Amino acid sequence: MSNIEARTTSEFPPGQHPDMPPPVATSGVVGWVRQNLFPTPLNAIATLLALYALYLVLPPLLNWLIFDANWQEGTSRADCVREGACWTMIRARFGQLMYGFYPVDQRWRVDVAFILQFVAIAGVLIEGMPGKRWFALFLFLVYPFLAYLLFYGGFGLVEVDTSLWGGLMLTLILATTGIAASLPIGVVLALGRRSHMPVIRIATVAFIEFVRGVPLITVLFMASVIFPLFLPEGMSFDKLVRALVGISLFAAAYMAEVIRGGLQAIPRGQYEGAMSLGLGYWKMNAFVILPQALRISIPGIVNSFIGLFMDTNLVLIMGLIELLGMAQSATRDPDWLGQINTALAFVSLVYFSFCFSMSRYSQYLERKLHTGYRR
Repeated sequence: MSNIEARTTSEFPPGQHPDMPPPVATSGVVGWVRQNLFPTPLNAIATLLALYALYLVLPPLLNWLIFDANWQEGTSRADCVREGACWTMIRARFGQLMYGFYPVDQRWRVDVAFILQFVAIAGVLIEGMPGKRWFALFLFLVYPFLAYLLFYGGFGLVEVDTSLWGGLMLTLILATTGIAASLPIGVVLALGRRSHMPVIRIATVAFIEFVRGVPLITVLFMASVIFPLFLPEGMSFDKLVRALVGISLFAAAYMAEVIRGGLQAIPRGQYEGAMSLGLGYWKMNAFVILPQALRISIPGIVNSFIGLFMDTNLVLIMGLIELLGMAQSATRDPDWLGQINTALAFVSLVYFSFCFSMSRYSQYLERKLHTGYRR
């Protein structure tokens, strides 16, 4: 037996046979391109086709968005003299796109509320941030009441009715409230669906399957039109509250199935080990099972968050004008007729920025927690 045949397979990289020639060592840009874009003839063809598609799409798109666009200030479509996007309209209507019809002299309250929210979220999410516990306590216990005070008013602040809320402000309120409420409700529903108590299991299964069996627009329509018919005469709830409840419960049903998938992925030994330590049902789930299930479910959870963020535009059926609705209403102004493409491009960029940020943070968490780790 030759020396090569006597060598163990552990001395060779996975997938390489002892008789195969060693891979060519490459480095730098040329090496990266060769390894990732042109490693095989099939990959080379796919790369060339993709580059050709980009050549056909990117130049005209960039010309319309940037190079041939109208960036100057103006008051009507007559000021958009170039063939590209009319960002002049976005500049003229930027306040309404961000705040809706919120009073101009009170918009500082919205800015303060969202700055506090982003600072608190950053304090909780950024690794190594000192005082994380205090940021979390502020975000979940103090901030909801402070945000309501700033948004709505009271205690010396002018009250601003929710009918005046709109634009990106309303989109973020709907999305953040839905995300914050749907996750814990979804956890409870997922545990209830796996419960050994028939009444709880049947009730949670019925709720989840019913909600998942109808579109969100139907839930919002029922919250807007049908639900008030069952209330006593003279009693009513704010449209925004009904929208928040409908969105949160709808998202919670989908979240429950995502988390249930994570719970089913936990090996039986984890349950047996927790019970052998004398842990009760709630302690076992809180300290052993749920941390592992939530880590496994990160991609699905973030995917549900992204879907929820994009579905907030359906509240238009309830008469609430969020970012997309405000952009569409701006193009119905006689001064800006025919600028719907620019409005939709702006809304798309805003939605992409938030959704892409959530996606990238999800991937960061997966790498940090070694979720789906591959050698």
